[in-house]
Amino acid sequence: MPNTGANAYPSRYRWLGLLGSLVLAAGALTSGALPAATTGPTLRASGGAGTTLVFAGLAVLTAAWLLLSRAADLPSAADVPPAGTRAAAARRAARPSGTRWLTVTLGWWAAPLLLLPPLFSRDVYSYLAQGAMLAGGFDVYADGPAVLGGSVAQQVPQVWQHTPAPYGPGFLLLARVAAPLADHPYAGTLLLRLSAVLAVVALTALLPALARALGTDPAGALRLGALNPLVLLHLVAGAHNDAVPLALMLAGLLAAARRRPLLAAVLITLAALVKAPAALALPAAWWIAGRPDGTPGRGRRPRCAVTVLVAAAATTAAVTAAAGTGYGWVGALTTPATASSWSPSTALGRLAADLLRVAPEGPVGVARLLGAAGAAVALGLLAARVVRRGSEPAAALALAFGALVALGPAFRPWYALWCIVPAAFAVRTAGARRAAELTCAALAFAVMPDGFGPDPAELVPAAGGLGVGAVAVLLTERQITFQERQPAC
Repeated sequence: MPNTGANAYPSRYRWLGLLGSLVLAAGALTSGALPAATTGPTLRASGGAGTTLVFAGLAVLTAAWLLLSRAADLPSAADVPPAGTRAAAARRAARPSGTRWLTVTLGWWAAPLLLLPPLFSRDVYSYLAQGAMLAGGFDVYADGPAVLGGSVAQQVPQVWQHTPAPYGPGFLLLARVAAPLADHPYAGTLLLRLSAVLAVVALTALLPALARALGTDPAGALRLGALNPLVLLHLVAGAHNDAVPLALMLAGLLAAARRRPLLAAVLITLAALVKAPAALALPAAWWIAGRPDGTPGRGRRPRCAVTVLVAAAATTAAVTAAAGTGYGWVGALTTPATASSWSPSTALGRLAADLLRVAPEGPVGVARLLGAAGAAVALGLLAARVVRRGSEPAAALALAFGALVALGPAFRPWYALWCIVPAAFAVRTAGARRAAELTCAALAFAVMPDGFGPDPAELVPAAGGLGVGAVAVLLTERQITFQERQPAC
């Protein structure tokens, strides 16, 4: 039987993804997280046709990624197209050659998103405001952007106007570089996006290197960890500051794999001083760097533990002193868990409040505490599994991040990358990889282009865009299947 289009013409899927990215970019010009001068005080974009284009492009881009991932899987003997068919010739000519081919594809798909206004979130405007606050001598861990007033504060949604910065001093030093552009939101967001894009570039080098060190598939790691729609949408288009700590964390894990615990601890601590969850990688780095290598030295792990702890403490003290913020960032770590934040545990608390007909604060607080306790138990079990059974620490780290994200007090789609990126080079089964891909594909549609919750009026154009995108993908697949069935000339 002729092979279907799943394993042939991967170059077509590269072009399909580029088309999706271009259409998405066109819609973002009117429906993205635009500056307040364009949106007015509500900060809501006009939506309409722009929302339709964004969701059509998003459907095409996400489908192209899933199809490309399937096309890159090695076929079994039963799946090889008959010799002499166009499919057999196209398979040889168009099959992805590995990490270089995928890196070029990532560049193609990311290029249309580089000069856009922010998409799917207004967080980058908060970054600009926090950098301006630090430059202006304000206490970013006690006050919110409202203290600045003027056009800088106007870019930030009302819910975050009086909210202290939830990030570490490492990120604030980075945001301070953009402070001179805070009054020019488009230029400021481009500068902060540049840091995110450079971090994504680093990911494209680090993911295959870590996969090789662990004996997993380098191309598969790159497809899942960097070519991922969540990376394109939220790290590139959204300019989220998660990109920098993810890259630093992976660089630290690679240093640990090469038995350089001091460098590993410094890099991972720098990542944690941008976003605190990266600190989970410190125990993994210690365990990897201190693994026995067959040479005398049973005390390697204790020595590595001392090295990691001292390096982490020294790095924390040095960066905090350089930022001049003091240690107020420790108390600000719970900032994302506001009353309006959503997560599975928060949703259960609100449901309990509705059933009991009581104010939500109590049940939500209890549910969040139970979620935190569940995450702590999961982390303990994973650590015990690594120590007692010799499980892969990289896989345990990915699961630990998954537990933290799923059971934490606040969830946003890009948080899933903290689990997905380490899973990209740690996962060893096709089933687990496919499950991760489908989860990412679903999360890609979870946020509206302007970063706010869905307005009922926007759901119709969004659904229309999804329909248009789905039709485009189906027509492309039908054309590929038709061409595969034709005899070679």
